[in-house]
Amino acid sequence: MHTMYIINCCVGITFLLCYAYQLFYIGVTLVKKQKPHTGEIKLHRFAVMISARNEEKVIGGLIESIKTQDYPSDLITVFVVADNCSEGDRTAEIARKAGAVVYVREDKEKIGKGFALEFLLSKISDDYKRDAFDAFFVFDADNILSPDYITEMNKTYCDGYRVLTSYRNSKNYGDNWISAGYALWFLREAKYLNNSRMILGTSCAISGTGFMIDRSIFENEEGRLEWKYFLLTEDIEFTAANVVNGEIIGYCDNAVFYDEQPVSFKQSWNQRMRWAKGYLQVYAGYGRRMLCGIFKKREKKENYPAKRDMRAFSCFDMTMTTMPAMILSGFLAVADILAAFILLIGFGQVKNAMLLFSMPIINASILVYLIGLITTVTEWKNIHTKNYKKILYSFTFPFFMLTYIPIALVSPFKKKVEWKHIDHSRSVTLDEIKSEGGEKLDVPSVRIKIAPKAEDNNKQF
Repeated sequence: MHTMYIINCCVGITFLLCYAYQLFYIGVTLVKKQKPHTGEIKLHRFAVMISARNEEKVIGGLIESIKTQDYPSDLITVFVVADNCSEGDRTAEIARKAGAVVYVREDKEKIGKGFALEFLLSKISDDYKRDAFDAFFVFDADNILSPDYITEMNKTYCDGYRVLTSYRNSKNYGDNWISAGYALWFLREAKYLNNSRMILGTSCAISGTGFMIDRSIFENEEGRLEWKYFLLTEDIEFTAANVVNGEIIGYCDNAVFYDEQPVSFKQSWNQRMRWAKGYLQVYAGYGRRMLCGIFKKREKKENYPAKRDMRAFSCFDMTMTTMPAMILSGFLAVADILAAFILLIGFGQVKNAMLLFSMPIINASILVYLIGLITTVTEWKNIHTKNYKKILYSFTFPFFMLTYIPIALVSPFKKKVEWKHIDHSRSVTLDEIKSEGGEKLDVPSVRIKIAPKAEDNNKQF
C-alpha cells in the first residue's frame, strides 16, 4: 500500500512538472488579450481544399458558407477531392454544382486524409500556374464557416504567420455527452491552448481542420506543391515537423468555424483510437528532434512574427502535447487496480483497496471538471445549445475524458489502426446553429438545386 502511494505521488509530480504550464495558459487567456494586427492588410488569393468521402449530405453547406464570405469571391477558389466515395454517392456532383473545382480519387491502398491532400495538391500543380494562390485553407466537408472567417484569417496572415489555425466550435454540441465532450475539448483547445500560445508568442497547433498554410510551406525545389505527412494524425505530424523546423504557427481567435462531432461511442472509440495511435507515431518519429529542439541554439530568424523567440519553448510544448501522457495514466490505473485487487483478495483490506482505486480517478475527474467548467463559463455564449445542457455536459465531461484511459491502454498494442469514415448528416446553416437550443432541425441537406446525376472522372470539372 505504501509503495503504491509513493508511485502515485511520483506520477503526480511528473504530471505537474510536465503540464503545469497548461494551467498557466488558462491564467494568460483570462488576464490578457491578443494584440491588434500590426501588418498592412493586403488581399491575398486563397485556395480552399476539402477532402470528402461520402459527404453528399453536408458538402453543399460548407461550399455555400465559403461562397457567401465577405471576402472578395474572385480571390477564393474551392477545390474538392471526392476521395474513394461509394458507388452512387453524389459528393462530387453536389460540390461541382455548388461551384467547386472537383477531382475524383480512387485508391483503395492509400487511405487517409494525408493521401487525399497529396493528390489534390498534385492536381492543382498540374492545372494552375505556380503563383495562382498565395495560401491554402484546409477544411473537412462537415464544416461551416462564419461569414468573416477568411477576412479575419487574412488579417492575421498579414502579420507574418505562414501557418494559421482558428477557433473551432460545434454544430451539434447538445446532441449527447459524446458530442459535447468533443466540443468542449476543442473549445478549450482553442481558447486556453492556442489563444494563450498566440498571446505569449509560442507556436500553436493545428487540429484536423480549419487551418491555413502559405504556399511556400508546400513548395518543393521545382515549385510543385507537396504534402508529405501520412501518419494517422497527419495534422499533428505537420505541426511537429514545422515546430522542429522553427516555424511559428499562429492562431486567429476571430475566425470561427463549426464542425460536426460524433454521437456514437463506437465511432468515437474508433476515431480516438486512431488519434492515440497517431500521437504515438508522431512522438516516435519526431520526439527526439523536439527534445533536442528545447536546448538547440538558434540564429535569429528574419520576419519572425512574435516579439520574443519562443522556438525552444514551442518544442517543449509540442513534446508535452505529443508525449503519450495517456499511457502514463493508463499505467497508473492498471497498477492501482492490481494493487487494490491484491489488497482486497490477499489481505482483505477493503477500505484501503477502494481508496487506492478511487482516489486517482476522483482527483483526475475534479481537475478535468474544473477545466471544463472554466471553459463552459467563459465560452457560454459561444456554446449553441440549451442552458441546462451546458450545465449537464460540464458534469459529463470528466467521464468522457476518462474513457481515454482504456483507449490509451489498448493503442500501443493494437497493430492495425486505420482511417474509418465518420458519418456526417447535420446540414444546417449558421443561423440554425445559433438558433434556440441549436437542436437538430428538419432542413434540406443542400440549399442548391441538384441536377440529375452525372458521370465523374478523374479530371477537373
